[in-house]
Amino acid sequence: MKKIRAVIASKNPAKINAVSSILANLEWTVDLSAVEAASGVSEQPFSQEETRQGAKNRAANALGDFDFAIGLEGGVYEMEGILYLCNWGALTTKDGRMYTAAGAQIPLPKAIADKLYLGAELGPVMDDYANEIGIRHHKGAIGILTDGAVNRGEMFSHVVKLLIGQYQLDSD
Repeated sequence: MKKIRAVIASKNPAKINAVSSILANLEWTVDLSAVEAASGVSEQPFSQEETRQGAKNRAANALGDFDFAIGLEGGVYEMEGILYLCNWGALTTKDGRMYTAAGAQIPLPKAIADKLYLGAELGPVMDDYANEIGIRHHKGAIGILTDGAVNRGEMFSHVVKLLIGQYQLDSD
């Protein structure tokens, strides 16, 4: 049985749960830690590239002496005049390998997009939109925009599966 020391580059419960739930299903013994790690990008990433870079930076900044680190980043990007929600993940290893993957994407309502274009951050905008507090820590924007069909943890779990799959394939 493989023993791994891993770290998630966030203290956000939705992100921690996404990583821990996937790692728990593997035939590994995993010691998972959670640390805050800087994304090195805008508070509100505004492109696929910036969102991906944020995930990569978080993973790299959290790695320390762990076997691997996972960084997860949510952002938005514009395509054909429509603003979309996007999310990226990165897994970096102590021997210098880096894997990236993206997940679900969904268009944002114009009322939300307009506020983001004015410089607001998605989390607080979604709190106002849904008249709730702390949406980013559980259901996320995706939970609101899909009427609960998909929550933020599930969305990031899919990305984590893609990352772990690449890591396993490369480690065999």
